[in-house]
Amino acid sequence: MTRPVRSIATGWLSAPHFAPAVLLIVAYGVVPFAGSDYLLDAVLTPFLALGLAALGLNLLTGYAGQVSLGSAAFLAVGAYAAYNFNLRLHGVSFLMSLMAAGLVTAAVGIIFGLPSLRLRGFYLAVSTLAAQFFVQWALTKFGWFSNNNPSGVIDAPQLTVAGIIFTGAVGRYLFSLTVVVIATLFAIHLLRSQVGRNFIALRDHETAAKVLGVPLLRTKLLAFGVSSFFIGIAGVLWAFAYLRTVEPAGFNLDRSFEILFMIIIGGLASIRGAFLGAAFIVVFPLLLSRLGAALLGNVFDSGVLEMSQRIVIGALIIGLLIAEPRGLIALVDRLAERVLRRSPRPLPRSPQF
Repeated sequence: MTRPVRSIATGWLSAPHFAPAVLLIVAYGVVPFAGSDYLLDAVLTPFLALGLAALGLNLLTGYAGQVSLGSAAFLAVGAYAAYNFNLRLHGVSFLMSLMAAGLVTAAVGIIFGLPSLRLRGFYLAVSTLAAQFFVQWALTKFGWFSNNNPSGVIDAPQLTVAGIIFTGAVGRYLFSLTVVVIATLFAIHLLRSQVGRNFIALRDHETAAKVLGVPLLRTKLLAFGVSSFFIGIAGVLWAFAYLRTVEPAGFNLDRSFEILFMIIIGGLASIRGAFLGAAFIVVFPLLLSRLGAALLGNVFDSGVLEMSQRIVIGALIIGLLIAEPRGLIALVDRLAERVLRRSPRPLPRSPQF
């Protein structure tokens, strides 16, 4: 007897599978053909790079409970490491340079994560600022990192994988999208493993986790290493696919706070929240700027419009965090529950990632 085919509403394509599948189909099959160069280059590519960086920081802060303010430094380490691997090791593919840059960033992250063995909370956050200042100092002090370029600004090499050159806005977008999708799947698998459970136990109650046999020291350093690996890969995307230059000014302290705001606004301990926060910080200001210029461009000058835009965004952030301290992802889940509650055949809830 043949098994009846289940409908989309109740089958394996429902809730946790259907929505991501639709997003991937649109991202790969619609956006590259329908999106303009501006949308791909100035909106989606930086969104993907910073979304991956926010995902890496969320693994450390949201899931493992360790605070860091040095994300921009790890972005810079990944970008400069990939540049030097690609420049100095002949015959090494760009994909290998990308992975090696992530591993180098992970090693640097573990080194700067050593204070977490003794420090917690805001004290740990302040100590991670050392990474930000030290990396920026090293990149400007030693010309070797920038191939002794007098300006310190270097052109990023082409994105080439298996003989395929990802050029143009579409190519850079597809390359970034593929890297982010693979990294996100890896993060989901990691969180479902014993390592992810150790992260959560460490975050919830350090003493209880120790009693249960969680190796605290190893788990903390692993959290810094894994987080830095993801952020280092994001740094390569940020420099090679978006900026197309590598310079210390692109990885300042403001970038670290920007990534931290992404996970707070989007929602801590949520993979989806990291990307929602990145969309709010990267995409929403551009849309607001376009809307303001279209409606009020003939009334106010650009300076007034920019200041008004910042005021509106700040007010929205304050209102959002007051209404829902758990971030955008909690609002999205609440809206989805209301829709499903009205459905005659409710769909299964999606996993909390």
